[in-house]
Amino acid sequence: MTLTAETATVPFRLFDLSVVRTRRLGPSLVRITFGGEQLAYFEGGGRDQSLSLFLPHPGQDAPVLPLTQNPQTWFADYRALPDDVRAVMRSYTLREQRRDPDEVDIDFALHEDGGPACRWAARAEPGDRVAVLGPAVADNTAVRFRPPVGTDSVVIWGDETALPAVSAILEWLPAGTAARVWLEVPFSGDRVSLLTAADAEITWLVREEGAPSVLDAVRAEPALPGIDPYVWIAGEASTMRELRRHFVNERQVERRNVTFVGYWRRGRSEDQLREEEAA
Repeated sequence: MTLTAETATVPFRLFDLSVVRTRRLGPSLVRITFGGEQLAYFEGGGRDQSLSLFLPHPGQDAPVLPLTQNPQTWFADYRALPDDVRAVMRSYTLREQRRDPDEVDIDFALHEDGGPACRWAARAEPGDRVAVLGPAVADNTAVRFRPPVGTDSVVIWGDETALPAVSAILEWLPAGTAARVWLEVPFSGDRVSLLTAADAEITWLVREEGAPSVLDAVRAEPALPGIDPYVWIAGEASTMRELRRHFVNERQVERRNVTFVGYWRRGRSEDQLREEEAA
C-alpha cells in the first residue's frame, strides 16, 4: 500500500517495512529495528501502543496480503487467502519510534515452544520484509494506558510479553508519579534497564530464581500507593484475570480504574483465540 501526505491522517495504515538490525536483550528477549520510507507517516502514541505485525511464511520473500485497499473488506479478503499462504498476523507493542532516520523497535519474547512469530524473530536478518498495520495519528485507540483524570498513582504488572509496554509506560510517566510495578520474567538475564522520572518501586519476579507467584507477591504488598490508583495489568490472560479480581474485590480499586490486556493465553495460539472470538 502506498501512502501519501493526503492519506496520512487516517488513524491506522498498512506500512511496508524491512529489518534494519537485531539485538539480543536477554535469554528471552530480542529487539528488532525496522525501517522504511513509509515510516514518515507512522505516528506512535507511546505507552502501550499496539500494532499488528504481518510476517512471511518460511520460503516467502515478503508477507502475502490482499491487494485491495478497501478497509471495509480488507480483513475478510485477508482471511480468504489460503492458511499456508496468507501472512502470519500477530499483535505486538511498539517499543520505540525515532526520526532521522525513521525507525521503529519491536521487542519479541522468545520461547523454545514459540509459534511462527517467535521462530521468525529468532532468525530475522537485515533486509527481511514485513508489514505493519499501525497508527498514522498519535492519539489512537490502540493506546490503552490512559489513567483517568485525578489519578494520583499507578500500579503495574506485566510478564515478559508486556515488558516492552511497561518500559515505554515508565518512560512516559511524569516526574514524581508514585508507581508500584511488578515484572515477571523467566530468567535472571531478562532483567533490563528501566528509565523513568516517576517515583517507581519495581520488583522483578524471576521464575528461575524461585520467585513467588505474582498473585502471592501482590497480596503480600501491605498497601497500594496513593489514594485513587490506576491499575494496568497485561500478559497471560488467566493470570491477568486473577489479578484483576484481586484489585477490584480485595483492594477495592474502582473497576473504571483497572485496564487489563490479555497478550496471550496459555495453551492457545493467537490464531486459535481469533477463531474462538469469531465463533
